Amino acid sequence: MKPLHLMMLIVMNCLWAVSYSAFKALSPWLHAGGVATLRFGLAGAFLLLCWPWLPGLAPRGRDLVRSVVMGVIVFVFAPRLQVAGVQLGRATDASVLMALDPLVTSVGAAIFLREPIRPRRWMGFLLGLAGAVLMAEVWRPGFRLPALTANVWILLSFFCEAAYSLMGKPMLERAGLFKILALALLAGTVVNLWVDGRTTIQAAAAMPPRVWLVLVYLSLICTVAGYSLWFAVIREAEVNVAALTIFIQPVVGAAVAVAWLGESLYWGQLWGSLVIVAGLVVGLPKAFHRNLRQTNSTIP
Repeated sequence: MKPLHLMMLIVMNCLWAVSYSAFKALSPWLHAGGVATLRFGLAGAFLLLCWPWLPGLAPRGRDLVRSVVMGVIVFVFAPRLQVAGVQLGRATDASVLMALDPLVTSVGAAIFLREPIRPRRWMGFLLGLAGAVLMAEVWRPGFRLPALTANVWILLSFFCEAAYSLMGKPMLERAGLFKILALALLAGTVVNLWVDGRTTIQAAAAMPPRVWLVLVYLSLICTVAGYSLWFAVIREAEVNVAALTIFIQPVVGAAVAVAWLGESLYWGQLWGSLVIVAGLVVGLPKAFHRNLRQTNSTIP
């Protein structure tokens, strides 16, 4: 992975981490389906307006079908499961559970894309999981697992989100990444509107401006910018390398939940954050470390 791509993914994962607190903050106005409908609907509408200027070819034939199916899986099922799990439980719990997302994505890439998972990467994943355990402070006498249903929904959402990388990467050789994303978003929005468009529109009419600002952030930053960047990176890098950067989200997500929602902060979250960062450093390929040293050596 290029050093620039890594830095951009790190920043993007910090921005994505805010979404868990945003889901919780939106719960008084929107249920899980409403958040998905408005978030991805706004993102799809934006890309549709920009269609004439989007680079690359539009997906055709089987790629068009895959884009539609991917859009339904990623932008209908995944967000509904994830938002429902966050709103039922705690934003900090969801952030900790995010440590399992890289494993789900990497195992899927190994199975469907034939990407090897090297020992250094396994060590990075294990350190990331260990950091998530430290953040959760499972040894505390008062520790208890969040509601089982909330956990299951969030974990199932990771399998759905993995489809974006596993189905999308093979198409990037034949079609433009922005146009694949645009068609996937539009397909997901059509289904979302069909499922609960009426109730979402009624709820949207009563939302104050500050809630719309949160939705714009989720749509333009977390969706349009974030999903486009992810495609741009995995087009050149292995999916399991890019997935390592997701370990940043438990660290930042927990901090945001404390600052925004007033959820509790523990010492375990500090130690867990350090272990997660160590896992990211260990798991990155050796070629990246060589490139980074060469880049630093050219700086006067």
